[in-house]
Amino acid sequence: MEIKIVSTKRNELLKRNEVYFMVRHEKDATPPRIKVREKIAGVLGVEVDRVFIRRMESVTGAMMSIGEAHVYDSPDYARLIEPEHIIARNTLQEKEK
Repeated sequence: MEIKIVSTKRNELLKRNEVYFMVRHEKDATPPRIKVREKIAGVLGVEVDRVFIRRMESVTGAMMSIGEAHVYDSPDYARLIEPEHIIARNTLQEKEK
C-alpha cells in the first residue's frame, strides 16, 4: 500500500488540515480505514488519534482509492467537531458477544 498526498488545505477556524490523498493498493483489496489512517499519520508525522478519514472511495478499473482526511491540532478538539459516526468508523471496535 502506497499513499500519496494530493493536496492539503488549512482550515484555521476549525484548527485542522484537510488532506486529500490517493492510495495505491496493487494486487490487494481496498485497505481498511484504520490502516490508511495509520499510514497517513506516519507520512505526515503526527499522532494517529489526530487523523480522521472522512471519505474513501475505490476508483473503478484501477487499483487505487481516493479520499479525504482531517488532521486536527489536538485529539480533544477533533472529538468536539467530528460527528460520532466518523469517530466510530476511525476507531477499532471490539465485537460484542
